[in-house]
Amino acid sequence: MTRRRFIANLWTPTTATLTGDQATHLARVLRAEPGQIYDVVANGFLHRAEIATVTDAEVHFLLHEELESDAALPLHLLLAVFKFDHMEWAIEKATELGIARITPLLARRTEKHLAQSASKRVERWRRIALEASKQSRRTTIPEIADPIPLRQALEQEQSPTRILLSETEQATSITAALLKAKSSSQETDTALAIGPEGGWTPEEITLFAQHDWQPVTLGPRILRAETAAIAAIAITSAHLLDI
Repeated sequence: MTRRRFIANLWTPTTATLTGDQATHLARVLRAEPGQIYDVVANGFLHRAEIATVTDAEVHFLLHEELESDAALPLHLLLAVFKFDHMEWAIEKATELGIARITPLLARRTEKHLAQSASKRVERWRRIALEASKQSRRTTIPEIADPIPLRQALEQEQSPTRILLSETEQATSITAALLKAKSSSQETDTALAIGPEGGWTPEEITLFAQHDWQPVTLGPRILRAETAAIAAIAITSAHLLDI
């Protein structure tokens, strides 16, 4: 039987501690007791761990042997803010697929009320990523950045491969762009940019071009932002895992 997995809030080289909702769930729902064994991620490493003490507020573990685990994909998703319920779904599924980082973008066509409220949603997005990481048995939680304007995000981006999903691009497929990048560089860090409902403005497309982003298409159909994000991550991860 697969052991339940938790992600430590605090740790030392030999111990790990769960607090908050995770501790409450273990203590009240699972009725955890000292001596029980679980898988615990501490400082990005997966361990077999033994419960030392349990309260509703904290569960302390003794860390035993380190277990084999998978690293996050070297993939950064730049996701223009859109309807929050759809965006939460995208964050959850992107986490399950192994994304390393997500940066919410404030684009020209991001609805004003969503842009104004986005910073208040970040902690919820991080909790969603945490729960999705546990559910999918990841050893890392993707970094969810604070929402920032598009121009700032492009100026900060360091990934050598930069892929822009664009409705106006008809010729270059995402697969073709990834194969070209793979043939020209040994580095695998990749960034994917997904626009808001309504797409990127012409001025934003120009800004991407100035920062060496490759516009691509996912095919002839117009996809919702969350669908495009998941499709692009799945295709990109297949290429990265094949390296």
